Amino acid sequence: MDWLVIPFEVSFVQRALVAGVLVSAVCALVGTWVVLRGMAFIGDAMSHGMLPGVALASLAGVNPLLGAALSAGAMALGVTALSRSRRLSQDTTIGLLFAGMLATGVIIVSHSQSFAVDLTGFLFGDVLAVGSGDLFGLAITLAVVAVVSLLGYRSFTALTFDARKAHTLGLRPGVANALLLMLVTLTIVASFRVVGTLLVFGLLVAPAAAATFWARRITAIMLLAALLGCLATLVGLVVSWHWGTAAGATIAATSVLLFFASALLSAVRRRFLPTTTEIEHS
Repeated sequence: MDWLVIPFEVSFVQRALVAGVLVSAVCALVGTWVVLRGMAFIGDAMSHGMLPGVALASLAGVNPLLGAALSAGAMALGVTALSRSRRLSQDTTIGLLFAGMLATGVIIVSHSQSFAVDLTGFLFGDVLAVGSGDLFGLAITLAVVAVVSLLGYRSFTALTFDARKAHTLGLRPGVANALLLMLVTLTIVASFRVVGTLLVFGLLVAPAAAATFWARRITAIMLLAALLGCLATLVGLVVSWHWGTAAGATIAATSVLLFFASALLSAVRRRFLPTTTEIEHS
């Protein structure tokens, strides 16, 4: 068992593990709604849409988190505003913003090659460089996401399964949708330091999607998604240590592999033990 313990004898790997656990919990809470509501494309667009902000922040010499937050906020506002148009579908507006923001980011990076190497860490993550301040920020993010998820649980559930009924019950689905978009934005901004803007999408969606094969209640999906995210973090860090691979990318890849493993095992289970797969609303 030494091969499993040895990596975590180093302090920066220990911090990476704590960061991964915190990110897994945040992504589980928000990723469950992303998967159940079919918001995966929005999550992907948001993660890529942070690139211009990160690049500009690096040029200005300020904290990239600030640039990421501003860029993601602009993306969220754009999605909300353009989605009100009756002539364009939501996926069309998201696709246009996604392409525009990503192109802008690439232009900025290509024009300023002096910080291209540093920007690689922001794009693909540097979980092994996470410090105490980053851990504190992730803990605050988890607390905020948990409180909003708890207070908005009824509205989010109604919005996910029957938006018209949510409106009838006075649950204000428009506000609930805006809050969900805010949670997605917050999660991506807080998590990109660990796995990068281009890889955070995997950790946001894969564990929650894998959990839907085994759990029917929303709360159970969230819990299982968090456990799968933590497992992906643990396995990813161990593999990265022994094989010399990029830690953030290895964690994200492991979470995706866990999804496919869950899908395969679930298919085998249904073949021999047919069960209902309907998600319970309560």
